[in-house]
Amino acid sequence: MRETSVAADRSSLFFFKSPLLPVMVCSLLWGSAFPVIKTVYQNWDIQGLQSSLPIIFLFAGVRFCLSGVGLLIFGKNLKNELRITSWKLIAGLALAQTFIQYVFFYQAVSVSSASLAALLVATGSFWWMILAPLIQKTPWPSSTQWFGLVLGGLGVVLAIYKPGAGAGNPILGAFFMLTATASGATALIIFSKIKPTMSAINATGISLLLGGIGLILIGGRALRDIGEMFDLPVTLATFWLAFVSATAFSIWNHLSTIFPVTLLASYRFLIPVCGVLEALILLKTESPRWGLIVGGILVVTSMLLAKRTSSERLY
Repeated sequence: MRETSVAADRSSLFFFKSPLLPVMVCSLLWGSAFPVIKTVYQNWDIQGLQSSLPIIFLFAGVRFCLSGVGLLIFGKNLKNELRITSWKLIAGLALAQTFIQYVFFYQAVSVSSASLAALLVATGSFWWMILAPLIQKTPWPSSTQWFGLVLGGLGVVLAIYKPGAGAGNPILGAFFMLTATASGATALIIFSKIKPTMSAINATGISLLLGGIGLILIGGRALRDIGEMFDLPVTLATFWLAFVSATAFSIWNHLSTIFPVTLLASYRFLIPVCGVLEALILLKTESPRWGLIVGGILVVTSMLLAKRTSSERLY
């Protein structure tokens, strides 16, 4: 048993030695969520079931409740950690990481293309660079990082201007996704205050569960349609999305206990890259125009600049 435990510890140390490998895993998982959610919406359209806000929120709530329960099953010392951790911080994490973020996230994917929504996830890095110095008193971005922020902002504008086929309402989608990523960035900062007294698994699990319950409550009117909503394809998609949330958020929150938030923010360029590629490969209804392509290049370039300067300042 001890040899097995030692081998597991060594594997864990190798996996988390650098942010690159775990961030890539998170990026591939989160990236898959965009085409999967869009496919669920398309499945409802085929059935003649309108993707109303209650239906969207109920679907999201079931996903996150499953994720939260799944994580808490594997968590340890939950009762003791809840006793010594501020409930205000726990509530804040649940609101920011799950409830508020995904109220806007699911609407963004609903009104715009999955590929555009995936690209706009990159704005989470920009929020972190601005919010972290204000809340955590970390150093302000360097001149190169500010240039990267402006470059990334220009890329977002171009992507919204000419996003491509299946774009829907790109301006409204951008507003929803910008709000979602701001909430997600705030959540990571809140978690930095929770991590001294609660493990990443327990904090993520309770956040997903409480946020999921909140989403189910505001989507309660759709309970009468739950039988139509969750046919076999949607049920399988829900379980996959629950796995994505539980796994990716746990890895990401654990990374924040090892590496600085600014460094993680700079690695987030992998998330929109994976999301856009997976959406364009898996969804036949979407194809990019020059705005999405050029804008995507500018956004990725801006985050590479931020990554380089973050690394230089760390070492």
